[in-house]
Amino acid sequence: MHFDVIIIGAGAAGMMCGAVAGQRGRSVLLIDHAEKPGEKIRISGGGRCNFTNLHCGPDNFISQNPHFCKSALSRYTPYDFIDLVERYGIAWHEKTLGQLFCDGRSQQIIDLLLNECEKAGNEIWLGAEVIDVRRTPDGEYIVTTNRQSLTCESLVIATGGASIPKMGATRFGYKLAEQFGLGIIETVPALVPLTFTDELKAPLKALSGVSVTARVSNDRMRFDEDLLFTHRGLSGPSILQISSYWEPGEHINVDLEPGIDILETLKTTRTEKPRQNIKTIISAWLPDRLAEHICKDVKKLRIADMSDPELINIALQINGWQIKPAGTEGFRTAEVTKGGVDTDDLSSKTMECRRFPGLYFIGEVVDVTGHLGGHNFQWAWASGHAAGQAV
Repeated sequence: MHFDVIIIGAGAAGMMCGAVAGQRGRSVLLIDHAEKPGEKIRISGGGRCNFTNLHCGPDNFISQNPHFCKSALSRYTPYDFIDLVERYGIAWHEKTLGQLFCDGRSQQIIDLLLNECEKAGNEIWLGAEVIDVRRTPDGEYIVTTNRQSLTCESLVIATGGASIPKMGATRFGYKLAEQFGLGIIETVPALVPLTFTDELKAPLKALSGVSVTARVSNDRMRFDEDLLFTHRGLSGPSILQISSYWEPGEHINVDLEPGIDILETLKTTRTEKPRQNIKTIISAWLPDRLAEHICKDVKKLRIADMSDPELINIALQINGWQIKPAGTEGFRTAEVTKGGVDTDDLSSKTMECRRFPGLYFIGEVVDVTGHLGGHNFQWAWASGHAAGQAV
């Protein structure tokens, strides 16, 4: 069988690419080893799919080449996808920081994409395994599956990253890129919870489930979002965000009450309300369990009886908590993969491989990693759209 375009991967980027290419009159086949399309869409956003972000731009992405994503993102914007969502009558709402979610379930976005593919005449094979890919001397591609061999003019790799293997994630896309001699930027888990050493984990175990709004930073980046204590370490949006910028062995800084100078406030309270209990004061800012943990070694309950060094110790635990994570929870729970196919080998306008005409890489398999909050979906839509116009 011959198709103009074969797309390996029926996720967000693959289905977008197929729909756009098919609507241009191209014959398109999407192949996926999963039994259902768009599984990562289905679980995203707590089942409501954070499908884009109003403020999405190049600064929301990490790549060895920070300019690579600009062309695709500028030609297919969040408002383009919003228009598509609204054409299907899908109700949505904005949460914090420009994040857009479906009012209903994520399945609405999957159904939208499937409908677009159907209208475009795409064929979709699910539960199909790709065994081998070869390029012929005349520039066509032969794709051998567990069903039969196929040929195509354009081959698009939209297989995603290594994150969440229980959802079927594999390293197929990276292996194929290496087969063709393309570079691979080291792949590591991103948007992933951080873990503690056993020494740090034990005293903080009682805080599991406590959540606060915090400022989490290192010398390269800062995020002001929620933080969650877990039985393994730290999670929540601020931690997932900083994990993409964290290197093993580094410290991260945590301010549990950003915007308040805790030391100066404690000194003022000691003068104006000397009889107040230190734990009561801290509980006005932080959850009770966290306040108890911070005050656990305090011998003097009244703030009037506390020395400057004791107040400094309290303030540092709130405004200046510095920790060295043991590591991350790995690809098992990472929302995305940082790294991937080297963008130096691809056209930023079309996603086509520079050395092998007709071979394209889109979505998460490429070395373009978005921040939390709908940015990775916007990259899927934009890179899929770019390739769909070119194949």
